[in-house]
Amino acid sequence: MPPFIFTSMQRFFIYLILSFITFLVFGWYFSAISLYLVTSLIFAALLRPLTNRINEVHVLGQHVPRGIAILASYAAVVSFVFLLGLLFFPLINRQVILLSDLDLESIYLQLEVPLEKLERFLMKYQLIENKRGILLEELRLSVQEALQKFDIGGFITGAISVTSSIFIGTMAVAFITFFLLLENGLLRRNLLNLIPNAYFELSVATFTKVEKLLSNYLFGLLLQVLAIFLLAASGLSLAGVEYALTIALFAAIANLIPYAGPILGTVFGMVVGVSTGDFSTDSDYSFLLFKILSVFAVVQITDNVLLQPLIFSKSVKAHPLEIFVIIFAGAKIAGILGMIFAIPVYTIFRVSILEFYSGYKAYKIFKIKATN
Repeated sequence: MPPFIFTSMQRFFIYLILSFITFLVFGWYFSAISLYLVTSLIFAALLRPLTNRINEVHVLGQHVPRGIAILASYAAVVSFVFLLGLLFFPLINRQVILLSDLDLESIYLQLEVPLEKLERFLMKYQLIENKRGILLEELRLSVQEALQKFDIGGFITGAISVTSSIFIGTMAVAFITFFLLLENGLLRRNLLNLIPNAYFELSVATFTKVEKLLSNYLFGLLLQVLAIFLLAASGLSLAGVEYALTIALFAAIANLIPYAGPILGTVFGMVVGVSTGDFSTDSDYSFLLFKILSVFAVVQITDNVLLQPLIFSKSVKAHPLEIFVIIFAGAKIAGILGMIFAIPVYTIFRVSILEFYSGYKAYKIFKIKATN
């Protein structure tokens, strides 16, 4: 039996698959570095148009240096984030005041009547022991135990650790993004220079298609965030909910997190509405919750029926089951950020493999090698 000999095309696809597996293993093992790199590539794609515009401006007959243009883009982003943060400041300030004025005894008094009704119901069916005031007493003991177990030192240590991680990640992303913008396509040219001439045309076509799909996807996400913000802000304002713009902004940003984001936005809106509302009767309380839930229901129906199909079907071009599996794989690797960036990363690999496969069928270089 003659030995099996791989053709050049078969060897090429074996190398391609092995490179793909190696990249996945590297990305999983060095998940933090991979996440910084992917985040930087996305930020570089978003900031490149603004940086190029600033770079083209003439001052005293000279172009603005590209480094200065990048710093100006950073300043614009920081200013924008700061202005958005100002929307949350009044809400945070009010919540701090409410917590500082919190009176547990008054809360116990407000809960006494509903807890007595629940207690009588449970005693009637012998679900708890026949002892009046047991539920309120258990509530008091639970709150006291929770306060006693609260570790202030551990909380401060955890807060410092999280703050340090965020600071390091932000600096790493800013540093990598700066040099990606400063090179202005140099990284892509260097990667293309490593590709043999036989596969150069196919590689350029793959790079171009990947860039186009990712640009469409990012632009679609921007439109999705803007649309959700406008819909939620308009609906909550008409419903008379306080801090409507703040709730709408949080919901629009949280919606970037697949599946869990809409729930977070809705819960945040309900908590803010309840904690800042002025209720004279229980019906007012229930009616406010109904209005908030109705607004977010309309927003999510619009998002699921109109916005998401428009974004994912035209940019990612993947089956919903694929997206579901990839999102949860991203969550396993890098948590919430992994869920957010799972689709762009998957798009890169998916398009690359499909383009190389179509090139195997269409490009002359493969047909020539197959006949040799």
